[in-house]
Amino acid sequence: MRPTPSIVRVIDLETTGQAPPMHAVVEIGWQDVALGSDGRWELQGEGGSILVNPGRPIPPVTMAVHHIRDEDVEGARWWHDVARPVLDPWPRRVALAAHRASFEEQFCTPALTHGNSWICTWKCALRLWPDSPGFSNQMLRYWRKPAGMDHERGLPAHRAFPDAYVTAFHLRDMLNEASVAQLIEWSAAPGLLPRVRYGPDRGREWREIDNEVLHGFLSDRDPDIRFTAETELARRRGGGEIGRASAQELLL
Repeated sequence: MRPTPSIVRVIDLETTGQAPPMHAVVEIGWQDVALGSDGRWELQGEGGSILVNPGRPIPPVTMAVHHIRDEDVEGARWWHDVARPVLDPWPRRVALAAHRASFEEQFCTPALTHGNSWICTWKCALRLWPDSPGFSNQMLRYWRKPAGMDHERGLPAHRAFPDAYVTAFHLRDMLNEASVAQLIEWSAAPGLLPRVRYGPDRGREWREIDNEVLHGFLSDRDPDIRFTAETELARRRGGGEIGRASAQELLL
């Protein structure tokens, strides 16, 4: 019997808004990334996208982002008919992935994914490429310039397949730097931010701010900020000095 291939499926959704049940999916896109016989990960297959009838009007504010209109999805299939074949195909993928996967996970519930694990390429980019000037899907695209990407195939932005296609190149390169298990572990935790987001220290690396300021971030409402401050304080309690982490430390 042939071994089950190692494939991660990248997912991207366009929706009527930010969260169910008030909002619903209007388009799902996907692109697979597979482990080759040479031990390297590469994009596999053509990927695709399917329009979905959300069962409600699409607000103009979201229509202005993805340009999918009510008339475009009027005769489309419903989400429960579309989702499972895309999210839980045969053979089973070793994980699903998305950029800021917490958004997709709201709509792609465990019942639809068969409890599949998720990789968040946004959280993993924070760990692997902390020098990036930003961490949006498109910022990483133009900062990193991934090898082999077809520029036109990744357009227009904010449509399900082009965005999944771009994310797949980030994922491919991440998988060639770190294991699936490591990416899933990082994705399950809050984001580890490389730089302070606001205040007098905005833009500075967390290792550059003093302990008193760092303690002030422990009560922040943002879980990523709290987690980053806690992680940096734990590092200092372990004997670390204020200063920039080495590339090796950032991978741990």
